[in-house]
Amino acid sequence: MKIAVFGATGGTGNQVVKQALAAGHQVTALARDPGKLDTTDPNLTVVAGSVLDAAPVQQALQGTDAVVVSLGNTANNPDYIVSQGTQVILDAMQALGQPQRIVVVSSLGVGESKDQVPFAFKMLMKTALRKPMEDKERQEALVKSSGLDWIIVRPGGLTNGPATGQYKSGLDPKIGAGQVARADVAAFVLQQVTDDTYLHKAPAIS
Repeated sequence: MKIAVFGATGGTGNQVVKQALAAGHQVTALARDPGKLDTTDPNLTVVAGSVLDAAPVQQALQGTDAVVVSLGNTANNPDYIVSQGTQVILDAMQALGQPQRIVVVSSLGVGESKDQVPFAFKMLMKTALRKPMEDKERQEALVKSSGLDWIIVRPGGLTNGPATGQYKSGLDPKIGAGQVARADVAAFVLQQVTDDTYLHKAPAIS
């Protein structure tokens, strides 16, 4: 398949790129700093630009079969870049009429999953993490109302360890926000590119 990845230089997004290439997919990645990606793979195309700019976003989407969005809030990003960038991506997908499948990495604690996180994290959501969580709430609302074939993946606490294949996933509200490797999240995200089990749903992974 041809997969467009947004947030490709972040921890989870970079794992998505590496695993997609290893599986034989063609990947187009949007990056403000292309130097952060290994451009030696012939199946990787890197488009330089910001997710807030419609032109490179549309360029990255050309000819693709599916989209993975793994945007995050970092110190050098403007507030609400996740939801604003997602809006640009959705607008471009709708304008182009393709692709239809979009898999978005969000977070446990967003939407109806707010009771799946521990009390301490709930307090952080109201203080230090208020803006990033509001950003993801906005993002999810945009995706759900897009009319596209969306799946939202909500991971628990992310770690940088190797993929284990040992994780819980699904729609069970009893799945708590335990730690999960970014590599495992990436593998689960790539499954959703072709699997309709969670179409128009938001599975947790922890």
